[in-house]
Amino acid sequence: MKIATWNINSVRLRLNQVLRFINENNIDVLCLQETKTQDEFFPSEDFKKIGMKYQYFRGEKSYNGIAILSKIEFYDNNFINWCKKNDTRHVSVKFKNDIELHNFYVPAGGDEPDIKLNPKFDHKISFLNEMKSYFSKDVSAQKILVGDLNIAPLENDVWSHKQLLKVVSHTPLETETLLEIINTGEWADVMRELLPKNEKLYSWWSYRNRNWEVSNRGRRLDHVWVSKKLLSSVRSGIIYKDTRSWERPSDHVPIIIDIDI
Repeated sequence: MKIATWNINSVRLRLNQVLRFINENNIDVLCLQETKTQDEFFPSEDFKKIGMKYQYFRGEKSYNGIAILSKIEFYDNNFINWCKKNDTRHVSVKFKNDIELHNFYVPAGGDEPDIKLNPKFDHKISFLNEMKSYFSKDVSAQKILVGDLNIAPLENDVWSHKQLLKVVSHTPLETETLLEIINTGEWADVMRELLPKNEKLYSWWSYRNRNWEVSNRGRRLDHVWVSKKLLSSVRSGIIYKDTRSWERPSDHVPIIIDIDI
């Protein structure tokens, strides 16, 4: 099974790109973040036409939005309104072999990394702490977690560790909390299990930098985790940088894993 995750930054604006990506890479399950559309306007039929007939999505006008699209049947569709906010940042489904798939869009956190001064940053840290509590309760289940987690946790997940220590997405409070979620939930960070931790690895490049590929000032904000017991089933994983060069691209690129489940 090929599972991909991608912050598309408007599914309707980039529908043709998403369809192209699915077809060119034989994707079985696609998890999208920042779909930015209400459910009644989600392009459901376009995905059904290419075999993605199993769908679960939640959206809102202009912001957030999350979707799981699949060629493989799933059930037990669910979501959690983290921090008691009625926003669209999470969905989960379960496949016939009882493997759960969670798709997240964690709050970005604003600009000021201070929970007392910045409500957006406080929301982000509260969201992460709720995730930690939730996933630490049942580590025996087989789970996959994907999404835009808006944190680059390791030193080589950013273009400059020292320069970004006080920048939201790489501050110690964020990175330590994310690593606690991984440890207490007994997750395996797939891309870092497949590639050396001393290798630079990014999934996001700012729109502000037109020569993004030359300067390569990126961050690894997008993630795929699996329960440790599932790690041996992962055949391969790749951060698919090609899409960042497409016309009017998302600032994020997809991650694809091939897993036997």
